[in-house]
Amino acid sequence: MFQYESLVLNMQIDIEAEKKEILNRYKLLMKACKRRLEKGDKEIIRKAFEVSVEAHKQMRRKSGEPYIYHPIAVAQICAEEIGLGTTGIVCALLHDTVEDTDLSLDDVKGLFGEKVAQIIDGLTKISGVIDNTSSIQAENFRKVLLTMSEDIRVILIKLADRLHNMRTLDHMKRDKQMKIASETLYLYAPLAHRLGLNTIKTELEDLGLKYTDVDSYNDLANKLKVSEPERKRFIQKFIEPLKEILTEQGLKFKIFGRPKSIYSIYNKIKFKHVSFEEIYDLFAIRIVIDSQLESEKADCWKVYSIITDFYHPSPERLRDWISTPKSNGYESLHTTVMGPEGKWVEVQIRTTRMDDLAENGYAAHWKYKDSAAEKESNLENWLLRIREMLENPDPNALEFIDDFKLNLFSDEMFVFTPKGDMKTMPVGATALDFAFEIHTKVGEHCIGAKVNHKLVPLSNVLSSGDQVEILTSNKQVPKEDWINYVITAKAKSKIKSSLKDQRKKIAEEGKEIIQKKMERLKVEYNHQIAQEFCNFLKLPSTQELFYRAALGNVDANEIKEFLKFRQNPNRRVKKQDAHRLEELVTSARGKTDMLVIGDDLQKLDYKLAACCNPIPGDDVFGFITVGEGIKIHRVNCPNALKLLSNYAYRVVKAKWVNDQLISFLAGLKITGTDELGIVNNITKVISNENNVNMRSINFDTDDGLFEGTIMVYVHDTKHLNHLIENLKKVKGINKVVRVDEKD
Repeated sequence: MFQYESLVLNMQIDIEAEKKEILNRYKLLMKACKRRLEKGDKEIIRKAFEVSVEAHKQMRRKSGEPYIYHPIAVAQICAEEIGLGTTGIVCALLHDTVEDTDLSLDDVKGLFGEKVAQIIDGLTKISGVIDNTSSIQAENFRKVLLTMSEDIRVILIKLADRLHNMRTLDHMKRDKQMKIASETLYLYAPLAHRLGLNTIKTELEDLGLKYTDVDSYNDLANKLKVSEPERKRFIQKFIEPLKEILTEQGLKFKIFGRPKSIYSIYNKIKFKHVSFEEIYDLFAIRIVIDSQLESEKADCWKVYSIITDFYHPSPERLRDWISTPKSNGYESLHTTVMGPEGKWVEVQIRTTRMDDLAENGYAAHWKYKDSAAEKESNLENWLLRIREMLENPDPNALEFIDDFKLNLFSDEMFVFTPKGDMKTMPVGATALDFAFEIHTKVGEHCIGAKVNHKLVPLSNVLSSGDQVEILTSNKQVPKEDWINYVITAKAKSKIKSSLKDQRKKIAEEGKEIIQKKMERLKVEYNHQIAQEFCNFLKLPSTQELFYRAALGNVDANEIKEFLKFRQNPNRRVKKQDAHRLEELVTSARGKTDMLVIGDDLQKLDYKLAACCNPIPGDDVFGFITVGEGIKIHRVNCPNALKLLSNYAYRVVKAKWVNDQLISFLAGLKITGTDELGIVNNITKVISNENNVNMRSINFDTDDGLFEGTIMVYVHDTKHLNHLIENLKKVKGINKVVRVDEKD
């Protein structure tokens, strides 16, 4: 206590004035939630307030203010701007107590019950993950989302907490400001958007920009201030005639200009490469109608008709979110019309209820309990989707974050099932995304789709309004290239999980193969020797070893080399000539780092050359092109001689490095005598070969001879050679060679 008193004396703080201020802030809080208080609520909020004051009494913020100002401010935002009830306000007042004070979770549970303790626990977990680390750790991010989807109040209170922190960020050090502001733009602003809290989202974005790009923020703020009088004159000119007509029609309405947020203007300048002066929609005209619930839709369309009679509309800029609201409950009718002085103007038409819900989200619910039911249902569906995504944890959690973020930001479209049920999908979603949206099993067994009764491939990108029927087969299983056909986090997560299970099954077969090969060489197989063999081949795991064995990529010679090495660890396999290209080539590793390039073996972006279609295991080199970066060619590519002799200065070393096997496209040319059922026998060999998928097959016969080309997905040259050897055993086949070009 002595330390606290000396701190107070040093800072020359008026304790009595602070006590009065704390009570004033508490009274304002009670005023904000007064209209929703039921019997006993006032007492429990008072109790939470007193517990929080006592717990934080010796704490101060960076600004020097009493710490209790922060929990009260967060509770105020929850009550006034988000619209939470008593439980939410109690949790907001106590949100930092378990993490920052001597109060334990059991204390909270004893004083306020199970539900409050559960929410406080969720808030404490989120703080531990995000606020106290240098960045959002990938695996912990999943825990944050799981906590959020258990009780939505956890994330709503966290949003209020973040908003108040952003409003008072001036007192933090520059590096802390950057960290907090970046996280706000990365996670909290899009979450606020998805939860329908438009006002909070806009403020978080603007404040985020203010601290991440100070110069741009100040520049835009000044430009908006300077151009404000001119904008006001234009808005007045635009709305004057409309006011007259709308009044004549007997409508009760408000019409006004709403400036676009600084952050949205900043994004337009950045991504559309336009100057501030070129942006025509620095503001939007909003018409808010006072309408009865049953006639809302008709009244909005009536206003639309009046406006488009007066100003010419742009047909492709009509957005009807009244008939089909967004998944966060947003309802509005948007159109863009040609206004005075030849300027395009966005007009938003909505009712008082729609405007309130759009701006304040949860804060408006208490007024519109019946109409809020659908929005609650949409929100529950969204949270359900989050939980589904988290059911199968992806080994690459960072990828999961990117997928999830992509879906947070995405625009939405509406797609229908054959029975007319509507599904909300992100723009850019494919038929395969839709299949997984219906059910995981439907997605896993999907072989194609009918869009508006026409057959389309899995990768077909859907449009809003499409009716989609998914075609399935019990024999179908997810393929590796499916990852490239989907954009939703749910579909990606399920495909990766299924591929992982397939690899496990194939690896089990490979384990038996390794065991038998070792037994033939009189070696007793056990887990330790498998691990040693795995290390010898520089593979990331025994599962990868078994998987390769099942594909025929581990042979008896490698086991013999390993056994020699075991007997004499100092004798490693003889090094190859340092100048031979083989030194640059080993087996495949790395999802994004399949190749390392140059003398210092950097991981650079590259493309595989279509002229020779290299795969891991091929002798390769890199060639620096003029417009397409580095292209990787096989050493025996038809163009290699020309490139190596004429442009040697543009040739760089390229080396495959070691990780999980990934599929590459390769072509085979097959010639032989036209035996009965030969095509069937060829396809049987391919389908029996583990993890080889056929992309295309083309055969032609002439005078008892046949020639065919097959395009298959293989992992590397070893995998391909294994397939070639098996194909040569088919009766009637004379020759099987690899072809250089893709079909």
